[in-house]
Amino acid sequence: MDDTWADSYIPMTSVRSGMGEEVSTDLFCYTIQIVNIILVGTREEWVLVDTGMPQSAERIMEVVEKRFGENNTPKAIILTHGHFDHVGAVVDLVKAWNVPVYAHELEMPYLTGQASYPEADGSVEGGIVAKLSPWFPNELINLGNHIRALPSDGSIPGMSGWRWIHTPGHSPGHISLFRDEDRFLIAGDAFVTVEQDSLYKVLTQKKQLTGPPVYFTTDWQEAWQSVRKLEALKPSSSITGHGVPLYGEELASGLSLLAAEFVQMAVPEYGRYVDTIKQAANDKANSKKPH
Repeated sequence: MDDTWADSYIPMTSVRSGMGEEVSTDLFCYTIQIVNIILVGTREEWVLVDTGMPQSAERIMEVVEKRFGENNTPKAIILTHGHFDHVGAVVDLVKAWNVPVYAHELEMPYLTGQASYPEADGSVEGGIVAKLSPWFPNELINLGNHIRALPSDGSIPGMSGWRWIHTPGHSPGHISLFRDEDRFLIAGDAFVTVEQDSLYKVLTQKKQLTGPPVYFTTDWQEAWQSVRKLEALKPSSSITGHGVPLYGEELASGLSLLAAEFVQMAVPEYGRYVDTIKQAANDKANSKKPH
């Protein structure tokens, strides 16, 4: 296994860093600097969804021990996608736990050392975080024989009752996780609840339901379709990759508005990857004008 940037501490944090929230008896959300990890399950059987920032493995293991007891390893690690802030501790955790890691098959090139993601778009409309994004880690990561593609039937190893949903746009193989019984959604970065390009809002975790982080999102048309797909599920509660969990009517109304007004609310005015969707939106608006 190889993770050439695992020792690169990213000096960015938020007021929620180090805070955990039990959103149900078998769902625990914990913030590592600016990103969330999720412990799904109980002491008897559990999985870890996403692995936080680089150099966070020791902290994650402390959180796990506090919640589930000593020497209690997960059945698996599930990755919503492979961006650095979601796989930061994965190599160290796999070495410590020796457990399989699952991701969508379209993420495999980015997790097996075959390819790097497209460069972050520092030219995109946004705040200082967006401008700093080209300096975020984007080197190859190789999980070797520990990484496996998720089952094609939508099931998730170690997560009975849950299914994965392909929600591309932010990355080609981005997934979200959904439990039909209580309509709980783990959205990853398909949408988030903080404006992730604004340093002030990241630091303060000012709540705002919006689209995926702008600097890493390369296909805005797919990102919009993914939000529509998740909104159609009518989730009752959600944990996103960044920001606070949302529940009930606040989630329902916010997600409905985002699905309807995605171009206006989520898509930047300019940037390397936004031209196609902006042109399509302009063409649609112009076609409705009287001639």
